[in-house]
Amino acid sequence: MPYSYGKDFYGTMQWAIGLELFLLIDDPWRVFFTTDHPNGAPFTAYPALFELLMSREARAEMAAGLSRSALVLSTLAAIDREYTFEEIAIMTRAAPAKLLGLTDRGHLGAGATADVAVYRRDRSIAKMLGEAAYVFKDGDLVVQDGEIIHYRWGKALRLKPPVDKAMVRRLEDYHQQRYGLSLDWFNFPDSAIAREQPFGEVPCRT
Repeated sequence: MPYSYGKDFYGTMQWAIGLELFLLIDDPWRVFFTTDHPNGAPFTAYPALFELLMSREARAEMAAGLSRSALVLSTLAAIDREYTFEEIAIMTRAAPAKLLGLTDRGHLGAGATADVAVYRRDRSIAKMLGEAAYVFKDGDLVVQDGEIIHYRWGKALRLKPPVDKAMVRRLEDYHQQRYGLSLDWFNFPDSAIAREQPFGEVPCRT
């Protein structure tokens, strides 16, 4: 659930720890920036969070209104690093695609899914990233000048690995003993989502 950081000791520590974690990791190819990082932030807060990673000045400005007793226990003020736009693109696009084995996204090469965001430079990083000039989803223009101009459904990506029959039997026995229910009870058919092809299959790498 989204967490609203206050000026208290614990809220400030959580805020600082999340930033320290990303600023001290020096290889953006080995990091995921997800809706759980830093510390449960919703994805709608990404532009503001990226500004904190990209601007030491922005971090200092926010820290000025937080708990001093917590900040003295943090190394955040001594960290000079500022993420570049390239590192943000790697961490949020290229690296997750590579680590998940998704060869059709995370790059602008031939055969890639045309999911592209275009930004106009602005003194405010948060504003720039929060109001994209253009966003294309599968090649369709869906955002222009920060406004949604076309709504469309995406797909939830999923793996479909080979079934281990021995593991299925163990799970079946466990669910019968624990819940008195068959594994079929937990199936989620595609038809439960009232639109065509709600899922996209991702091939398993061996």
